[in-house]
Order: sequence, then C-alpha cells, then structure tokens
Amino acid sequence: MLLDAFIAATIGYLLGSIPFGLLLTRFAGKGDIRDIGSGNIGATNVLRTGNKWLAIATLLLDMGKSALAVIIVSSIFANLDYTLRVTILAGMFALLGHLFPVWLKFKGGKGVATYIGFLLAINPIIGIIFCAAWLFFAYSFGFSSLAALAAAAAMPYISFMFSGLELAIATLIMSALIFYKHIDNMKRLAAGTEPKISKNKSK
Repeated sequence: MLLDAFIAATIGYLLGSIPFGLLLTRFAGKGDIRDIGSGNIGATNVLRTGNKWLAIATLLLDMGKSALAVIIVSSIFANLDYTLRVTILAGMFALLGHLFPVWLKFKGGKGVATYIGFLLAINPIIGIIFCAAWLFFAYSFGFSSLAALAAAAAMPYISFMFSGLELAIATLIMSALIFYKHIDNMKRLAAGTEPKISKNKSK
C-alpha cells in the first residue's frame, strides 16, 4: 500500500502543480500573471488581465487537474480495499501541488478551484454543496474570499455526513490549507479593506 500511496501522491502533486493561470496568460501575451494585481496565479487574478475567457479557462483547468488526479488514481487502483484512501490522497496532493508548486519556488495559488474539482470528482453532491455555499455567501456579502472560507469551513461536516470519516479528515486538512492561503484576505476582511467581487474589475 505504501508504494500505491506514493504513486497516488505523485500523480496528484504533478497534476496539481501545473500553473495554468501563468501558462495561459503568457501564451496569450499578457505577461507574467505574478506581476499583475495580487500576484496570484488563480482565475480571480487572471481576470485582472481583462480577458474573462482566460480567467474561465484557468478556473476550469484548475478544477480539472484535481478531478483528473482523482479519476486516474481511482482507475489505477480500482476494486482495492484502500481505493478510496489513495484516491483521496491524490486529491490532497493535487491541492498541495497547486498551493506549493515546486516549479514556482512553492508559491502557488489559493486553491479554491482545485479544491472544488477534487470535491466534485470524489463526491459530486459534496462538490455541489460547496459551490452552492460559495454562491450564497458571495451573493449575500459580496466577498469572494469570505464565500470560499465559509464553504471550506463547512466541508468537514458535510463530508462526514455524505461520505464518512476518511473524507471528513481529508477535507479538514484541505480546508485548513485554504484558510492558511487566505490569511491576508482574512486580515483585510477584519480591517474592512477587502475588495468586493463587483470591484474586482480589470483596469
């Protein structure tokens, strides 16, 4: 099982560490996304280039890479007693790859899209609940970061309800990582300086 876990983690990390936001903006002639806006490689910052299609592509690809990790590993290790365990591990390492990509000196994105992709692949109901929670809080309060944090905070409980302890523990760790990457956002929220979604417009 240790070898299988290593393979699953490696697949997850390598897929998760692909910096689609950086690659797409460079190919589109928009320069280095790390020099724009917040410097983040995720879809929200890609939107600041003024190209919504690049942002949508980044969002979908960042979701897709963790979902693909889950699909590949669940196929490779199908029908084993620990299939779910190594599949979850692949998703966790996909998130780690996005957050801390070795190719970018471990400075990656904030992981929300990658987290959603994992949830949708591992259990679509849980993924849909995350998206619904994000939309509710985003619409109610207008902050993308607050919506992501609220949805992430609920995931361990939701995961336990719909899947069980193993996924609940995994989502507890993954949600903690999402909170860690949003420390600056939380400080701005507390200070009242966090920009609302309506203000996240490109110049």
